[in-house]
Amino acid sequence: MPKLEDSIQYVKGVGPAFAKKFAKLGIFTVQDLLLHYPRRYIDYTRPYDIAAAPYDADCCVRAQLLRKKPARRITGGRVLVQAEAADDTGLLALSWFNASYAADALRVGETYYFEGRFGGSMTRREISHPTVRTQAQVAAAPLVAVYPATEGLPSGRIARAVQAVLDCADTLPDPLPPVLLERYKMPPRAQAVRGIHAPADAAEAAAARRRLIFEELYILQLGIFLLRSHGRRLTGAPMRALDLGPFWRSLPYRPTGAQLRAAGEITADLCRPAPMNRLLQGDVGSGKTLVAAAAVWFAAQNGWQSAILAPTEILARQHAATLADLLEPFGINVTLLVGGMKAAERRIALSAIADGRAGLVVGTHAVLTESVVFKNLGLAVVDEQHRFGVRQRGLLAGKAQSPHLLVMSATPIPRTLGLLLYGDLDISILDELPPGRKPIKTWFITGHKRADMYGYLQKQMDAGHQAYIVCPAIEENELDAGMQAVKKYYTDTACRLLPGRRVGLLHGRLKPKEKDAVMAQFKAGELDALVSTTVIEVGVDVPNATVMVVENAERFGLSALHQLRGRVGRGAADSCCILISDNPTPAVRERLRFLCHTADGFEVAKYDLETRGPGDFFGQAQHGLPTLRVADLVQDTRTLRVAQQEARALLKTDPELRADEHRLLADEVERLFASAGAMN
Repeated sequence: MPKLEDSIQYVKGVGPAFAKKFAKLGIFTVQDLLLHYPRRYIDYTRPYDIAAAPYDADCCVRAQLLRKKPARRITGGRVLVQAEAADDTGLLALSWFNASYAADALRVGETYYFEGRFGGSMTRREISHPTVRTQAQVAAAPLVAVYPATEGLPSGRIARAVQAVLDCADTLPDPLPPVLLERYKMPPRAQAVRGIHAPADAAEAAAARRRLIFEELYILQLGIFLLRSHGRRLTGAPMRALDLGPFWRSLPYRPTGAQLRAAGEITADLCRPAPMNRLLQGDVGSGKTLVAAAAVWFAAQNGWQSAILAPTEILARQHAATLADLLEPFGINVTLLVGGMKAAERRIALSAIADGRAGLVVGTHAVLTESVVFKNLGLAVVDEQHRFGVRQRGLLAGKAQSPHLLVMSATPIPRTLGLLLYGDLDISILDELPPGRKPIKTWFITGHKRADMYGYLQKQMDAGHQAYIVCPAIEENELDAGMQAVKKYYTDTACRLLPGRRVGLLHGRLKPKEKDAVMAQFKAGELDALVSTTVIEVGVDVPNATVMVVENAERFGLSALHQLRGRVGRGAADSCCILISDNPTPAVRERLRFLCHTADGFEVAKYDLETRGPGDFFGQAQHGLPTLRVADLVQDTRTLRVAQQEARALLKTDPELRADEHRLLADEVERLFASAGAMN
């Protein structure tokens, strides 16, 4: 029997080539494979009637094979095999491309279970490449696990690999204390892992999932509390209460009520004996930078330095310019520190930081390097917190003795979920937009209107404005049919339909300096249009950009679309967002139309979570926390609350998980957080 630490390539049926594909899923060892849980099951015990099978959904029907048609070659050199099955309610057309062996195994007159995505009409349903099972196979295994898969590694192959190592589940260490298993009537880990991969019935699958969801959320909460445990110590930057009035009166406009409230909450925290640990959430354009400036002003009046960490150099430079205008009239020196600086500039900046002349340091990851030494850092601010992991935030906080920490995010999260997700992080919300900001019109069109839309772009450019055009991915070979690839779209569509215009290209495979250069060109008005993937930086301010076009809008979560929409509408001119999608699914069209009529980011986030789930809402490690294997942060909030309570209770008795009986728990916390690239 293989060992848990053995490489996946030695599992029966895997080998070196498939091991590389497993690696894309984060599966390197036998243990990783056992902990790669099914995302759903095909329940063959409850098949649909053919006429009742839902359109454009994965489901199963039980039907008799009526006939098979001879294989024939079609356009593109592919071989098409067709067959027909039926039950008492209707006919089912079956087809396979370049897979005649699948049909060869079927016998006319026999009854089979066909599973897959159903199309066709009400009177004649159809399905391509169905999974086919005999009645004997269904009797032996009524529930079949469906796994998160990747290109070239389908769920079926993953399932076969799991079955080959399932006996190894008995050697998995169980991190949960026995008292919790007894208190919540949960099975041991080995039994739960067996039960989730190969359940005898729905009840066993549910019991296994319940245990593993609790385990995952319990370990998640322990990790969050441990990583933020500095909040239990006394701050090294005590501050006294001061009136923010002089700062507010220096502004040429009135702050919103939400900004005043959030700044009040932050400054109250700064005067407490424990370090502040607060999340400032604000919709696009709600004025988070001004609130951060108020906090920096407050810290400076108390004699402390501040640092603001931005995810990119261009955003750091923008922040530095904005904050200098707000703070330097008060004698607060704003110093920029980014990777692209010349050596002499860097030496000057480091000297100012070390001797305290730099009242505020604005920078990128460069601020985290060992050479950066603060004289008296009292406040650390992290902008766009989803771009930095908890450990990166900890490195910034480590530049002083328990400084105050403020993290900012433009990704709205419903408050109840945020309170659970961020554990002991206090939350301030900016739920008002500054007066004078014009609403952004949002339109949903199909690809048939693309040429007309480009005519509209030409008119905007004639008026001296700029446009963003966003595509979902970089290379064409990454995509399925109909999805726009940014490189091909740039040459074949944007440049062709915008002749004589200055069109830029931006995507994630460009080097950081190249990306910054393109974005700087666009910001300076040297480009009329920017064709990009979603690497367009959140927060970068281009007041002259008035149009945001999103191709294949159905491929993005509504919260992501809302963020993209917020890139425009930052100047005096009317702005709009145009969503393009040819997806015919009613639910998809309803989602996009919802965005056309809703400007409130929190409403958008709530709808997105309810309709798509947290995986799509947060994106790839977007929230700076590990990707969860089995838990659902929306559906499992009740379990999350219990896990949070139990985690708090345990850490009261063993604050660092140093006790021998908690060693396995500490190992699991380390493994879960080490798996998140955003945590490194």
